[in-house]
Amino acid sequence: MRGPSDVERAVVAQWRAAGPALAQVRRRELREMTDEQALAAALALLDLLPHVPPKVGGSGLVEQQRLFALAAR
Repeated sequence: MRGPSDVERAVVAQWRAAGPALAQVRRRELREMTDEQALAAALALLDLLPHVPPKVGGSGLVEQQRLFALAAR
């Protein structure tokens, strides 16, 4: 088995250097997000899950775990 090439090492080093900068950009974009943008993003995430009508009664914990299990598939 061969070790990583110089090009592969350079790519890894570049990603390691870019990681903190990308995290900073992500945090800034989240801070600058308007309420409308945050709502739209939340609704877009919810649209990724299959629509399941809520069951009547219970605490909702079992239903929440069921939805998490469906999303993990």
